[in-house]
Amino acid sequence: MLGAQHGRWLLWLPVALGAGVLAYFASPVEPPLWLGLGAFAPLGVAVWAAPRRPALAWLLGLLGAAWLGLGLAALHSARMPAALELPRNAVRAEGTIAAVEALPDGLRITLSGAVWPGLAEPAGRLVRVRLKADDPLHPVPGQRIALRAMLRAPSAPTHPGAWDFQRAAWFSGLGASGYALGHASLLPGEGRAPALAATRRAMESRIAAVLPGAPGAVAAALITGGQSVIPPAEMAAMRDSGLAHLLSVSGLHMTIVVGLVYALLRGGLALCPWLALRLDVKLPAALGALAAGGFYLVLSGNQIPMLRSFAMAALVTAALLAGRRAITLRGVAIAALIVLLIDPAAILGPSFQMSFAAVLALVAAHEALRPHLSVPENPRWWRRPLLVLAGLAATSLIAGLATMPFGLAYFGRLQLYGVAANMVAVPLTTFLVMPAGLAAVLAMPLGLEALPLTVMGWGVQAVLGIAQAVAAWPGATLASEPLPAWGAALVALGLCWLALWRGWLRALALPMLACGLLAGMVSPTPDALVSADGRLIALRAGGEVFVQRASGAQRFTADAWLRGWAEDAARPLPVAGGPPGLACDGASCRLSDRIALLRPPAAPSAGQRGRTRAAMPEAPCGQAALIISPEPVRGQCEGSRVIDRFTVWRDGAHAVWLTADGGVRVLSDRAHRGDRPWVPPRPTPRYQAESLPVASIE
Repeated sequence: MLGAQHGRWLLWLPVALGAGVLAYFASPVEPPLWLGLGAFAPLGVAVWAAPRRPALAWLLGLLGAAWLGLGLAALHSARMPAALELPRNAVRAEGTIAAVEALPDGLRITLSGAVWPGLAEPAGRLVRVRLKADDPLHPVPGQRIALRAMLRAPSAPTHPGAWDFQRAAWFSGLGASGYALGHASLLPGEGRAPALAATRRAMESRIAAVLPGAPGAVAAALITGGQSVIPPAEMAAMRDSGLAHLLSVSGLHMTIVVGLVYALLRGGLALCPWLALRLDVKLPAALGALAAGGFYLVLSGNQIPMLRSFAMAALVTAALLAGRRAITLRGVAIAALIVLLIDPAAILGPSFQMSFAAVLALVAAHEALRPHLSVPENPRWWRRPLLVLAGLAATSLIAGLATMPFGLAYFGRLQLYGVAANMVAVPLTTFLVMPAGLAAVLAMPLGLEALPLTVMGWGVQAVLGIAQAVAAWPGATLASEPLPAWGAALVALGLCWLALWRGWLRALALPMLACGLLAGMVSPTPDALVSADGRLIALRAGGEVFVQRASGAQRFTADAWLRGWAEDAARPLPVAGGPPGLACDGASCRLSDRIALLRPPAAPSAGQRGRTRAAMPEAPCGQAALIISPEPVRGQCEGSRVIDRFTVWRDGAHAVWLTADGGVRVLSDRAHRGDRPWVPPRPTPRYQAESLPVASIE
């Protein structure tokens, strides 16, 4: 059994490294930096024991790699700039434009080194501002700009356990986002823009000039990686048809670019007999193709799927030049190690998880099926096209099955016809869209990009037509409750177990995969949710979601809640009565007689405006286990737990479950995330802050 695993032991090192990174993010407190130094002890012993006790060395190596992953994540977090102290009111901000993004209704700029009144030194984090739609300014990266804007810190999760925008912003370097209140103006002088930022913006403008509307937006996304300008209708069609991966530059696009450049360079060099007879043209062709892939990586913004793809392309190039097999699981493992060492936080994102899941499954399937994929020397004419179609179908099916659990974990939707859509759209993208896009990029310095962009537009329009047609089929998407985090982790472990081991050991992956996919059955969704500002409160009863919405409630939060409940729409709370388990009257709604939701007072009529606002109904203290109120509950409430405006102000959004013992379980966002660098400290009431010494406030 162990002899059959020869060469497989090292493949588990990136898995252990990733497990250590996940352990860091699962911790409720920040571990000390020196803790990571302990990883060298088991790693050193593992190196010493490798010739004598391979199994023990492997176990110690896994322990050391996991320990190292925890330390690397802590070090990466400690290197991030401190959070910004943002003003409460609008300010005049100045800074250097680091990036310009086109939106369907205007432009969004990212500022580096931003300053505003009250800030002691330029901001160490990026500031993102949406310009007004009618702003006549057309800024480019590198220019200095001034504008009056409202700035806000990154948003907290919509509910406990949801995607953490503050954590993502912490590791991406984003410190604030906001919107301009007036037209922006340019300042004299030039700043330093990121590499290729101006080139990327200029290419997007030239693409839009030739291909206006949705085709141009999709073409720009395939070349530069920016998806922000794609209209929502087209984005929804691509998502519901299972073609959204074509919009995210990844391994498919990198493979096409590197492969096309390699074929062009090798063919061009082979046309020169003097060179072809004296030089192995594979070497310069491979190096030129890899350089083109590196340019595409930087141009598209160094996204995680592209970083993984470029690392694998470099390994494949080295293997081809050395005469070794190019596509191996070892290459996937090395690519994963490179990505985790550069950006440990990437493991938390859907890009990393879905990208590596698809590649791991495809490479493992190719390895297992390679002995059975031989083609006869003189096949009949119909066999090759049939094999191509079968390969496309198998590739779409394997990649779709591998990424499905992670799509459920993040988006809560299944695309049922993705295989059919990909069988048509992927060949179009491979043989028409991307080659034309590459030709357009090569022609742009000469100003001759119009013709190849037009051809690319034809292919993009065909892909969009396929997406819209498939998305309109009955039952194209199926809503499902997202997998909990531990279920997705168990699926990932099962997928790695299935792909990395040989022989009957692979069968042990089946219970892991089954338990992970069924994790939602033992992790019930909340029965009530309260937003971080108290303006949105939802109750679930009778298989439906009922929402109490105040003025200013965010639609994004409500949509995220509905996805978590696998519901398409919510209903307002009934005026009276309700479905089984929910009883409402004019003062409150009661859920299973354990949760009492207080209704806000009715808005005054036109003749009553200007009068004193009606008071909130009195809290039924002691009559319900939990009382939820959109306004503060004054005084002590004996016998009941309270979630009111002050509660969510201190601890963020809340989730509530009805327990089997007749009580309730309450979880706040602050309790779920713990004390981490990206979690803002608990706010202090103004009267307490004024009574504290200045040093304590700082």
